[in-house]
Amino acid sequence: MGYPIGTTGQPYNPAGTEIGIGADAMDYIPTLYAGKLLVKFYETSVLGDIANTDYEGMIRDQGDTVIIRTLPTINVSAHTKGMVLSDQIPESASVTLNIDQGFYWSFRTDDPDMVQTDINSLVNDWTSEASYELRNKVEIEVLQNIATDVGILAGNSGKTAGVNSSSVDLGTLAFPVHFGNAPTDTVLDCGLVLDEQNVPDQGRWFLMPPALINVLKKDNTLQDASKMGDATSVIRNGMVGVIDRFTIYKTQNLLSATAGDIAETAHYCMFGTKHAITFASQLVKTKTVDNPTGFGMLHRGLQVFGYKLVKPEALGVLVATTETGATNDS
Repeated sequence: MGYPIGTTGQPYNPAGTEIGIGADAMDYIPTLYAGKLLVKFYETSVLGDIANTDYEGMIRDQGDTVIIRTLPTINVSAHTKGMVLSDQIPESASVTLNIDQGFYWSFRTDDPDMVQTDINSLVNDWTSEASYELRNKVEIEVLQNIATDVGILAGNSGKTAGVNSSSVDLGTLAFPVHFGNAPTDTVLDCGLVLDEQNVPDQGRWFLMPPALINVLKKDNTLQDASKMGDATSVIRNGMVGVIDRFTIYKTQNLLSATAGDIAETAHYCMFGTKHAITFASQLVKTKTVDNPTGFGMLHRGLQVFGYKLVKPEALGVLVATTETGATNDS
C-alpha cells in the first residue's frame, strides 16, 4: 500500500512530511552524492598526483577495457649530401587497460532517523566516511601491487640499479637499504636512476611511509634549505617539500614486509613521474531504494577502477628500513 499523495503530488512518508520536501532521506540525489564522493576521493588520494588519469572518461562499467596507443620511437639518422633517404614507417604499439576491479558500499537510513536528525547532514557525513574507506582500499590495491609489478625494470630496482652505471643500491627484501645511514643521499641516488633512463625532471614524485619521512626530517643536511629546493628549510617549516627534483608524499598504504633475517620492517617506497602509471576510476552506479526488510532506505554505490604500469622506465622502487647499520652484501 502506498503513502497518501500530498499537495505537491508527492507522497507523504510516515513522519507526515512529503517525500522530497524538507529534511528527508529522499532529498538525497544520487548524481550529486556521486560527485561529492569523487571530489573527496581525489582530495585525499595520492593517486591523482602520481598517476595519469587520461582515460577516466572512457569507463562505463566494470569489465570495460581501454586501448592505449603508445608513441613510436622515431629514428634519427646521419645525413650526407646527395644521399637517398631511408623512410621509417612508425608503428604505435597498444596497451590494454582493464577496468576489472571494484569496491562497493551499502548503508541504510531508517525512518526514525528522518524525524530525529538532519538526514542531509547524516548522509553527507557517511559519504565522507565512505570516501575515506574507498580511497584507502583503492590506494592499497594499486600501490602495493605496482611495487612488485614484474614490469619494473632491473635498472630501476635492486642492488645494482642504474641502467648505465649499475651503481645505485635500491635494496631488496633480503638486503634492504638502511635509510637511516644517509637519507638525503639515498633520495639523490634515486634521482640518478631516473636520470639514466632519461626521465624528465618535471613532475617527479617520491612516496614514503611516515617512518621514513620522520628519519628524513631529522637528517642534519636538510637544515640547508638549498638541498630542499625550498625558500625555507624543512627543520623550520616542519614539512617535507622538494628534495632534488622530487616532491615527497607521505602515505601509509605502501607495501611493507619483514626484511630477510634482520627482523626489521622493509618499506617498498616508489618514485617516478606520472608517465609510469595510468589509473582510471569511475563511480558507475549509485542508487537509493526502499529497504525491503525494514522501514527506511538503502544507499548504495559501486566504484570500478583499473591501473597499469605503462612506462616502466619512469618508475623506481626503493626497499628500505628506517635503521642505520652496515651495508648489506648480496
